[in-house]
Amino acid sequence: MSYLEIFLLALGLCADTLAVTMAFGAAYGKVPLAGHLKIDLSLGFIQAAFTVIGWALGEAFFNLIAAFDHWVAFGLLLFIGVKMIVEAVRPAEEEKADLMKFGPLVVAGIATSIDALAVGISLAMVSLGAAKLVVTFAAIFAVTAIVAAAGLLGGRAFEKVLGRKAGIAAGIILIAIGIKILLEHLVF
Repeated sequence: MSYLEIFLLALGLCADTLAVTMAFGAAYGKVPLAGHLKIDLSLGFIQAAFTVIGWALGEAFFNLIAAFDHWVAFGLLLFIGVKMIVEAVRPAEEEKADLMKFGPLVVAGIATSIDALAVGISLAMVSLGAAKLVVTFAAIFAVTAIVAAAGLLGGRAFEKVLGRKAGIAAGIILIAIGIKILLEHLVF
């Protein structure tokens, strides 16, 4: 997996985070710096943590699925990608959690990071190596935190520009990475 693919993976994972923070930014208005740090870093941390947990689960069961690991990685990324695209084109239900409070922030972080768990499992299947794993987890944390900040700052304006396109693009990116993993194992 190249560094560009790692960045695209991190970007694809945080589409839900973008939607949640845009909605909160639109409803709340200007978020103070302390609130930004709390929200951005918390969502980034939870996203990265779920990826690490998924990777650990994948590593634990790697020997059981080593013969068809590329199919597992492809299937997980395809499922997540299609799910993101479907959610992006389906009419959204308005959810307005108060991200300034700890409980709703953690719930929003977990809800937007379930996909990261599955992606973490698929990362175990592609045997990245320790250095790239650390870079991947750090990229997921940093990109999610930056996207959360952008969502909070942009609020309504950002939502009007990207809207559902962000979820569709994220889904396509994850599907493309899954296809690449599958082709690398089947063709090369």
